[in-house]
Amino acid sequence: MDGTALNESTAADNPGRGPEALAHLRAMTVDICEVIPRTAEDDFHVTTVTRMTRNALLIDTRATDQDYDRTPAHVARGIMDHFQITLCVEGEMQFSSGRREVTLRPGDIVLIDMAQPNRTALRAAGGRTHLMTIVLQRAMLAPRLAHPDAATATLLPSDHPHARLLASHYGALALSSQPEAEMATGNAEATVEAIADLVAAAAGGTAEIVAGLERAERHLYLTMIKRRIANNLETDALTSEELCRHFQISRATLYRLFEAEGGLAHYVREQRLNLAFRRLISPSAQDGRLIELAVDMRFSSDSTFIRAFRRKFGLTPGELRELADAWLRETGAVPAVDTVLHQLARRRASQP
Repeated sequence: MDGTALNESTAADNPGRGPEALAHLRAMTVDICEVIPRTAEDDFHVTTVTRMTRNALLIDTRATDQDYDRTPAHVARGIMDHFQITLCVEGEMQFSSGRREVTLRPGDIVLIDMAQPNRTALRAAGGRTHLMTIVLQRAMLAPRLAHPDAATATLLPSDHPHARLLASHYGALALSSQPEAEMATGNAEATVEAIADLVAAAAGGTAEIVAGLERAERHLYLTMIKRRIANNLETDALTSEELCRHFQISRATLYRLFEAEGGLAHYVREQRLNLAFRRLISPSAQDGRLIELAVDMRFSSDSTFIRAFRRKFGLTPGELRELADAWLRETGAVPAVDTVLHQLARRRASQP
């Protein structure tokens, strides 16, 4: 975001409105910037939700009109020597640092160097400006830049080839705790690394970063598509035609992305079988009919579903249900997926 970004010691949710919220924000950011409200204090409002990954701080902020002034004195205190990659979701953000000035509107992304004095103005015409920010340590981003001290205020407008791709990942990264879809599609740290590569390339990356741009693009596209697949396994929205239309990519590009996964159709089927596995060991699924589960997973028949399930896991859905039911009776707890998979692997290994 801008000078309001919280340091790592304040990574808690921070909602508030009115004079008390303004006083609290000023106290929290006294060493980072000066907060200047552009509404009556009674109308002042800010809500900040943060999340940590191993290599970034993710900040989601909604705020009324206000300015943030990060002066040379603030910079000299050394509290925040970071880069920030900010996405404007709603409203408008005006940013200036030295002679460099940019204005962000919805969909625009900017790279900010917090080691340099800057000023930010949030304007939303009486509403709220909504910003989402990835805060990166200087040691992570600077080596990716050919000229780190000249990168601040680099703007990726909403029509930039990579802006939509980058923006698609902010919401998923900012969710509290890693969602199931994110777990299934690759870890958040790798996604942050790829985002850093693309932004560095736009700001003037090193030769190594530019050479590896295709790899970063591939990771972000693949993660984005896998996330949609994970969220739509029980729908018909996973055909190649639908995915190409949704992500505005060619069928050839889509197929290349999934070559290492055995192809798109194979990947989707594997994820549906994994979901069926989780459903079958859940107590709530004990009385469900297999044909209904097969239909939910978009298999043409229960027999087709059973054969595919046995090929993948080495037992039928009915046998898995019996195993999970026995475990629940013996231990009083629902078995974890990893526990069941480990047991099945040991059983297969012991068979002649």
